[in-house]
Amino acid sequence: MDGARPDRRDEGGARLTALSPGMAIPYGGDRLAIVEEGLAARFQAGDRLIILQDTGDLLHVPAAEQAIAHAAVSRAQAAFARMGEVSDDQISAFFEAFATRLANDSIWRTIATANAEDLAAAQSRGRSTTRLALSDQMRADMIAGLRAWRDAAPARGKVIDAVDHDGWRVEQVTAPLGVVAFVFEGRPNVFADATGVLRAGNTVVFRIGSDALRTARAIVEGALDPALDEAGLPPGAAVLLDSAAHAAGWAMFADSRLGLAVARGSGPAVTQLGGVARQAGVPVSLHGTGGAWMTADAAADPERLFAAVFHSLDRKVCNTLNVFCVTRDAAEALVPVFLSALDAAAERRGHGVKLHVVEGDEAVLPLAWRAARVQVSRADGPRDEAKVDLLPQAELGREWEWEETPELTLKVVDDLDHAISLFNRYSPQFCASLISEDAEAQARFYASLNAPFVGDGFTRWVDGQYALNKPELGLSNWEFGRLFARGGVLAGDGVFTVRARVRQSDIHLDRGGAPTPARRG
Repeated sequence: MDGARPDRRDEGGARLTALSPGMAIPYGGDRLAIVEEGLAARFQAGDRLIILQDTGDLLHVPAAEQAIAHAAVSRAQAAFARMGEVSDDQISAFFEAFATRLANDSIWRTIATANAEDLAAAQSRGRSTTRLALSDQMRADMIAGLRAWRDAAPARGKVIDAVDHDGWRVEQVTAPLGVVAFVFEGRPNVFADATGVLRAGNTVVFRIGSDALRTARAIVEGALDPALDEAGLPPGAAVLLDSAAHAAGWAMFADSRLGLAVARGSGPAVTQLGGVARQAGVPVSLHGTGGAWMTADAAADPERLFAAVFHSLDRKVCNTLNVFCVTRDAAEALVPVFLSALDAAAERRGHGVKLHVVEGDEAVLPLAWRAARVQVSRADGPRDEAKVDLLPQAELGREWEWEETPELTLKVVDDLDHAISLFNRYSPQFCASLISEDAEAQARFYASLNAPFVGDGFTRWVDGQYALNKPELGLSNWEFGRLFARGGVLAGDGVFTVRARVRQSDIHLDRGGAPTPARRG
């Protein structure tokens, strides 16, 4: 390649030691990515360039970040080699020790101090802090999640199927998968989710968003590492990838020693990480774009609709109501109910509400709404904005990331089938709810909708810990296809492989039917 200085090594290949501006890098078999001047200036001998074959993204991994990731995965791999010696009781003891330390007020004060520093730093950069701040409820949920794993049934060595033959039996037995890499957004409460993979005998390396790195370090030092030591689990069974650089996450996901790579966060970042892992031959579980949809038809109960909308907007997370569809024949009766629920949800949070309406549907809104202004809480501060904005239908899939001001989209549909078709075309195919007392409509909605999570009320039920009593590593959408042999909730005890074990009672079994000859001597 023009502009590169290859360095021959013992492995017989050429190593890239430099890049030059304008250098063409082939990808996808028939396309070229061009090296920009900034990338060429940053790239040094010993660095790594990951070329995504589906997008042409050129991802620069400095040697230092590569070393951090390699060392972290190595620790987890070494720990996994010893996990077979660890009893299920020891794993249970780890979760209890972790929870006990988080419940300790002295330890928690240290963690809370680190979190306050993270919050201040994020706010100074105009970053969103809605998921970053540790609260009493978040602390309680973390402790409850860890104790749920403490009490969960052992997830390894379970016989899930058996076939009996004359003289022998074959058992299908669950077994740990290996090292799990987990990248998640700046939500410090995800520790209970990340460490859940230990329940099945796996080990984990995780990278948290840079906004929460101080908090993560405090949790590791004050609670996680001491709990591993107390329970007698091998060092490295749960490792924090201690780097604020995205490149460290790319390097970790490109490590072929991983058994599974899990990414959770913003849609584009998650998709990019997934591409890195797939190219390395690592199985992936991606949990990116969210935003729940809700549809109401003429058979909707107004009280049920009001409650469903109100309770779906208590805070902004992936399962928060993002798009509301109402059938045309029900709009006159139900739009006022919907708007009343929005007002109530806004009042609950002490803020107004921001509504986007698809172009052509604005006539269903009262003039007072269309003319109103609202103070919208944004990550970089409050802004005076129109209460209602028009939105092209092509942007129906946009997930609104709001701080304190609930924000969502309204669309008037011709009928239920129209709502289903819009969901299947524009949404991330994640979560939807139908408010209708028509049983036939509910059955059609469930059968035709392409989503792993379907309901008939509020959307916030989509959560592993809330719905299944299992803290989840992530909630999957079907944006890139349905999932093979697993549900949309990926929980720690769902990370396993299956081994076959034979129990032979007849020692004379022979595939060709020959008898056992007499033993000599």
